[in-house]
Amino acid sequence: MFEPAIAPSASLLGLLQRGRGDGTLHALAAERSDALAALEECVTRDPRRDWQVENRSLYYARLFMELEAPLSGLEAHLFDAWDELDGGESRTGLTLAVLGRLVGYGRRDALQLLRRYAAQGSNWAWALDELAVRDSDEGLRALGHAVLARFPEGPEGDAELRAAVRDAYEPRPWHLWAADHPRVAAATERAPFELWQRQMSRPETPEWSTEAVLAWADTESEPTPGADVLAERPEGRATLRRAAAAARLLAAVAVPADRPVLRLAARTGLAGARCAALRHLAEADDPELPGLMELAADDLSEAVVDFALDTLGRMRGENILVHARAWAARTDGSRLTDAAARLLACAGKPEDAPLVVAALHREVSRSGPDGDALFALVDGVGRLEAAQAVSVLRHIYGETVCSQLRLGAARGLAVIDPYFATGAAVECLWDCEEATRELAARSVRTSGNVRVLDRLRRLAADPGEEADVHAAVRGRLSSG
Repeated sequence: MFEPAIAPSASLLGLLQRGRGDGTLHALAAERSDALAALEECVTRDPRRDWQVENRSLYYARLFMELEAPLSGLEAHLFDAWDELDGGESRTGLTLAVLGRLVGYGRRDALQLLRRYAAQGSNWAWALDELAVRDSDEGLRALGHAVLARFPEGPEGDAELRAAVRDAYEPRPWHLWAADHPRVAAATERAPFELWQRQMSRPETPEWSTEAVLAWADTESEPTPGADVLAERPEGRATLRRAAAAARLLAAVAVPADRPVLRLAARTGLAGARCAALRHLAEADDPELPGLMELAADDLSEAVVDFALDTLGRMRGENILVHARAWAARTDGSRLTDAAARLLACAGKPEDAPLVVAALHREVSRSGPDGDALFALVDGVGRLEAAQAVSVLRHIYGETVCSQLRLGAARGLAVIDPYFATGAAVECLWDCEEATRELAARSVRTSGNVRVLDRLRRLAADPGEEADVHAAVRGRLSSG
């Protein structure tokens, strides 16, 4: 499936795609047909950059309830012909999660739709997980035959059944079915042993010496099933994972007398050994590490550069911070300059704020409001209380598609923006992210604002709201 186009942030669709609080407020004020069309577009074409960390299901489910929206559009999406061609979780996962939230709000039609999809749909496991925490025992038992029919009799089908039981996020349905279906009972008994067997199968390990560990770091490793490979790069992620493991081994076997060997490997070794030695020397705060880091950051191998800069981001010693200040002040636009600024954002002192703010402006100018490098910089300007970053944080807050990045911007604004409590914090009470709503509940000014007090009372009474938000809201209401 193609990624959805993200609408401008000032439009109704753009606000809903971003999960902003203003999206809900604008949808309730818009023509109902327009609001329903935008809402269905978001739920059936997941707008999130990373569906594994960004929240939208409760946000969209609440709007379904507010608009009394029908589920016909979601039903058409779930049972579209694409369902047989594209069984990936990303196509239907958000739709199923929203239906699960609606079941929690008492929507019987959502429950029936989830049951039907669990019996017939390609992403049935997700639907089953949603039902596992919301459906009755009788409803789940009625699905047993339909789900079990997906696994043909025989060794191959039994292996697939054991894998499904083992990978289930919620085991409740399988435990219910085990009482009535011998195959499920056997699979639930066998699945843990297969997991233990995989955990006990020891991988190849090096001999107990620094030289052997460095050599082992460069041996070709078996690819992990399902693991991504760095596209268009000579080294795969498996190699870098092996280098990280070798660095952990070096922490156990390396002694001070091995420093010359490690420095030589960090300077001229092959990719695996070089990365492992560099990581170990960084953890040991070796005095020659800054020079080695500069050398690695200019290497022709993208994998070595990535690993070196990731290692730099993990360091916290005062010695490396001194060099990071010098690197971050450069105007060459190198990756080392940007990485040094991110390090200062995470571990620098208040006097480093101008360098971090400058890097934040550069990154927004270069990559827009959604660059991956923005996370550390956005968190950093808040941590350093860099008041000069108010304007750029407001821009990121309003424009970013990523709700987690917007959360970071809101946290920074809560610290440095004197108008946050009466401005953005009000909108954040309707945000899609739990942590953003909690921040708003703790920060918003309540005196004389009837709409804010009404929203806080609604959040306190909402059975679908998260516990941390409930605690923050009730604390504000009880304090007057």
